[in-house]
Amino acid sequence: MLLEPHVYTIKDINKYIRMKMDGDAVLSDVWLRGEISNFTHHSSGHMYFTLKDKDSRIKCVMFASHNARLRFVPKEGAKVLARGTISVFERDGAYQFYANAMQPDGLGSLYLAYEQLKAKLEEEGLFAQSRKRALPLFPHTVGVITSPTGAAVRDIITTIKRRFPAANILLAPVHVQGELAAPSIAKAIAAMNDFGACDVLIVGRGGGSMEELWAFNEEVVVRAITASLIPVISAVGHETDYTLSDFAADVRAATPTAAAELAVPHVQEMKAALQRYHQRLDHAIKGKVLSYAERLKRVQRSTVFSQPKRYFLQHAERVDFLQLMLKNSLQDKLQRSKFQLSERQSKLVRMHPEQRVQMLKRQVDHLQQQMLELMKTTYKQKQLQTGALIRQLDALSPLKVMARGYSLSYTEDNKLLKQVSQVNVGDTIKVRVTDGSLLCKVEHKKEEKA
Repeated sequence: MLLEPHVYTIKDINKYIRMKMDGDAVLSDVWLRGEISNFTHHSSGHMYFTLKDKDSRIKCVMFASHNARLRFVPKEGAKVLARGTISVFERDGAYQFYANAMQPDGLGSLYLAYEQLKAKLEEEGLFAQSRKRALPLFPHTVGVITSPTGAAVRDIITTIKRRFPAANILLAPVHVQGELAAPSIAKAIAAMNDFGACDVLIVGRGGGSMEELWAFNEEVVVRAITASLIPVISAVGHETDYTLSDFAADVRAATPTAAAELAVPHVQEMKAALQRYHQRLDHAIKGKVLSYAERLKRVQRSTVFSQPKRYFLQHAERVDFLQLMLKNSLQDKLQRSKFQLSERQSKLVRMHPEQRVQMLKRQVDHLQQQMLELMKTTYKQKQLQTGALIRQLDALSPLKVMARGYSLSYTEDNKLLKQVSQVNVGDTIKVRVTDGSLLCKVEHKKEEKA
């Protein structure tokens, strides 16, 4: 007797293959090198793409929880090293690579992430020169955000105390490398702003590799610096080290020591400057005194003081001239006023009420005469028109026609009888003649064709 074969469903066999592959030590943690193609960043956050080389290709997925930690943005055609697992997608029965880490192949991922974030923040205007602020000349308190144990903090404190002993120093100890560094620095910058005691902030650390300085390239630190209401000096690494914090800060210092020198003035330099200003002021005052003394001597030698009468005589002559001009002007104005007064008196006589009444009375008489003439003429015209209309009406009157032997006949309902068909034999009709009317009875009717 033959045994029946065990028949699997498609789902069961795909699940079996997936479990086999998931248990494989090589496929559970594998690195792949290839070129990205058919790249799609789905709205869900997941990335779907294909990794290929010159001989073959494989479908890949990188879920949002993994690609959120990438320090660069994958693009079509990019060559990458990817780490992950190979398993089966049961629904389609297709195996694919599930990436959980990725970095550029041939170009350091940190450098690429640095360039991409720099381009993004620069496009937002966070590095614009227009938003940079000047440092205070004489800060009362300098805030220092750095590691409390490194050489940088000692250099900064020593330099500030040597250059400007009057300044207070407020230290905010932070991590300067590692995963905790970026949030620690950003939080310290915000805390310094909330506290509000500092006039300027120094944010930085000593030198190191790009990985060690990476906290100062993190977006959270850059945005904290740009959001600071207190001017910020960035002092990260050595003179050749540039971080994104340097571009975001109001001033970039080559070293922590240089940052301290930028933050506060030098007392000895200030004393020397004050001495120079004192000498310049003394020289300027002496020059002014000499200049005013010479000017006083010139004034004393002038004719105003040596011969004052000549000065007053000129003004007296001018006063006489102005008096004459004033007299002539007043006389001219008086003559013009007299002439205007004479004209207005003449006009007043012409406009006297009695004269005005007489003139209006003559106008009324004239208008009455014109009105009477117009009424007579109009009456004659209307009288002629009325006679003509009466004669015309008389000529058209039906009574005139009946006077020549004609009469008008009406039906019982007083309609003018024009046709035989309007009455029947036995109907009563009314006949109108010149001097009265007759009631007649129809005994016979005869129609005649036209």
